[in-house]
Amino acid sequence: MNPILGFMDMTSLNISLPRVLKKYVEGQVAAGTYSTPSEYVRGLIREDQKRQAREELEAALLEGLNSGRVVEVKPEYWARKRKELSERHKLAKARN
Repeated sequence: MNPILGFMDMTSLNISLPRVLKKYVEGQVAAGTYSTPSEYVRGLIREDQKRQAREELEAALLEGLNSGRVVEVKPEYWARKRKELSERHKLAKARN
């Protein structure tokens, strides 16, 4: 990724669209929503990537909820977890 410009090296991908979809994309560009058809397609791909990431996160959360024993979470639970994580962090720092 180019750290200055914020994008990876570009390449091209040619696609075929039915005329009605091509006109729709051109309409989006003409309306000023997107600068170019390529920007429109990149936007769609990014939204699809976000949707897929949300679905994967939701599946992982559901898997977590449906696994293991049920634990009642009270302030004492979080205090214990913070202490455990703090100790793990100190040990990891000491090793480096």
